[in-house]
Amino acid sequence: MKVTVVGAGAVGASCAEYIAIKNFASEVVILDIKEGYAEGKAMDLMQCASLNGFDTKITGSTSDYSKTANSDICVITSGIPRKPGMTREELIGINAGIVKSVSTSLVEHSPNTIIIVVSNPMDTMTYLVHKTTGLPKHRIIGMGGALDSARFKYRLAEALEAPISDVDGMVIGGHSDKGMVPLISHATRNSIKVSEFLSEDRLTQVAEDTKVGGATLTKLLGTSAWYAPGAAVSGLVQAIACDQKKIYPCSTMLDGEYGLSGLCIGVPVILGRRGIEKIVNVSLSDAEKAHMVESAEGVKKTNGLLEL
Repeated sequence: MKVTVVGAGAVGASCAEYIAIKNFASEVVILDIKEGYAEGKAMDLMQCASLNGFDTKITGSTSDYSKTANSDICVITSGIPRKPGMTREELIGINAGIVKSVSTSLVEHSPNTIIIVVSNPMDTMTYLVHKTTGLPKHRIIGMGGALDSARFKYRLAEALEAPISDVDGMVIGGHSDKGMVPLISHATRNSIKVSEFLSEDRLTQVAEDTKVGGATLTKLLGTSAWYAPGAAVSGLVQAIACDQKKIYPCSTMLDGEYGLSGLCIGVPVILGRRGIEKIVNVSLSDAEKAHMVESAEGVKKTNGLLEL
């Protein structure tokens, strides 16, 4: 199992680290345009191998896509990160060119790969990879929902004063501050609906805190977060590599599901060795349906800014 991570910044390096520690991949290649940067990150991570007990080989390369050849899974984290006060949508001008070039080069050397898109605005970048590569839709996956759901569960556990292992919840919709749709109607604490424990006002606050989870961290850190995004990516990669058939909310091209077509947006999917093996339809409340439609309109508007 060979995995390539393009972008050796904080998110890419964190992703590579989590994949290596889980010890399911034989090789992880880190690629970056900054001279020596990926090589240095790879060396630093390899010096963790004996300390953290993994055998995954990690190599780094400066812009040499031949080193990524025959990758089973490729992760695109490259592009500029958010700064305080920026929306994900404001990154489109620079990141679209980067993602288009990167995805083309990856497919040239690994035509059978599965691509996971992390670069923002993520849903639009996932759509761009579809338009650029022509890969089957089950092999192009946008990572946003897994991270947003982790932030949702964190906020739920905080409100419930419960261990996070007791909490389950999911966020679908667009990966943006306004586009996220936290599924309050399906959120549970040990199989009991969270509405049994929390007031409607408190649940509304949980949802709003979830939506601005990335912006909150960007304001505190001065740049985008990286630990949780890296862990979220590694979860998707492992589900695919190990054929786990796990359900994650991922951005995927829709063709009528949830009443939407012609765009990539976050919905629950089953991940296995082929990538997205099935889109899962879940019942939504009337409010959640309305928010999903609004979210899709926002994604379409951002897609319209692309120069295809």
